[in-house]
Amino acid sequence: MTDTPADAVTAAAVTAPAPAPAPTADAGSGATAGLAAGPDRPGDPGPARRLQQALAAAPGDRSWFAVGFGTGLGAILAWLLVQTVLQISELLTLLMLAFFIAVSLEPVVAWLCRRGLARGWSVALVVLGFASVLAGFVALVIPPVTAAVSALTKGVPRWRRQLHDHHSTLGRLEDRYHVIEKARAQLGSGGGASDVAGGVLGAGQLVVNALASTVIVITVTLYMMAALPAIKRFSYRFVPGTRRERARRITEEVLGRVGRFMLGNIATSAIAGLATFVWCESIDLPYPAALGFFVALMDLIPVVGSTVGGVVVSLAALSVSLPVAVATTLFYIAFRVAEDYLIMPRAMKFAVNVHPVVTVVAVLAGGSLLGIIGGLVAIPAAAALGMVLDEFVFPRTDAS
Repeated sequence: MTDTPADAVTAAAVTAPAPAPAPTADAGSGATAGLAAGPDRPGDPGPARRLQQALAAAPGDRSWFAVGFGTGLGAILAWLLVQTVLQISELLTLLMLAFFIAVSLEPVVAWLCRRGLARGWSVALVVLGFASVLAGFVALVIPPVTAAVSALTKGVPRWRRQLHDHHSTLGRLEDRYHVIEKARAQLGSGGGASDVAGGVLGAGQLVVNALASTVIVITVTLYMMAALPAIKRFSYRFVPGTRRERARRITEEVLGRVGRFMLGNIATSAIAGLATFVWCESIDLPYPAALGFFVALMDLIPVVGSTVGGVVVSLAALSVSLPVAVATTLFYIAFRVAEDYLIMPRAMKFAVNVHPVVTVVAVLAGGSLLGIIGGLVAIPAAAALGMVLDEFVFPRTDAS
């Protein structure tokens, strides 16, 4: 059978290779041409994936620039944050003190709430109690202060006569050291007058700053006392739900220990005030109740409170005699040692379950770092650290 011409043309069309695709204008070369083309074989990643690979394979200048820019920006932000914290460090200290006072008074407020009082009325009752205590202290202090000012006013003319009397003690001191002449020369010079004026202005500024800080602490403390449950509920929301109950339990225990610490501190301060009252009565020092109350209030301030109280009482003992003042100084030195190393550690072990050695070290370290505020929060911070270690760290180390 012979093939027809039509059959030969059909067979040639079927077996002929397909023509190559014509190149497009401005197709480019290299990576751009490859990215513009579609997938030309099975398993080809496609244009988007090839673009990512090309950017990753590009020279490293862009990556180093991004790293350097991010590092520099982070350093600048960190520096600004540190400077901001340093500028408001005094305000942060006052806020921390207010929070500590509010947490310390929380057991009393909670006890009143459990007795059926609303929280607002409970806070008002606690504030009224403290105001009554301060009013009683002022009533005890006013008579001796008034008597001292009156005695000072009456004694100034007598001291002036004694300065000009060469046979008196003050007169002999004046003849030897020429105190009046030096004082007049200092005040007569321009620098002396400006120094005195600067000292007066500095003292006034200190008084204004102290009053402003006191108002801030009292105001913030009142708000925190009234809103402490809401503050705790808001803070718990930052903890994941699966761990929230555990965090709540630990936080409540820490806050409870802070309250017990404050009660223990009040107990030790009452012991200091009672000891001062007994000592002043035994040496016939005037106004023993006022001095005992003053020492009790000062003893609430850690690190320096009891020392300030002892110095004031020792100076007051000079009105009796020098030997009595020396004996009073020795009494307060012995009492300070006993309070720091016997009374306070044992009271804190009973109140917050902190070892006496940890108590002493925590107070010293906190006072060195943050002064009075650091000494005040040192023992509760040590108790909280111990709870965190017992709850999270020690179980893992024991199980490993």
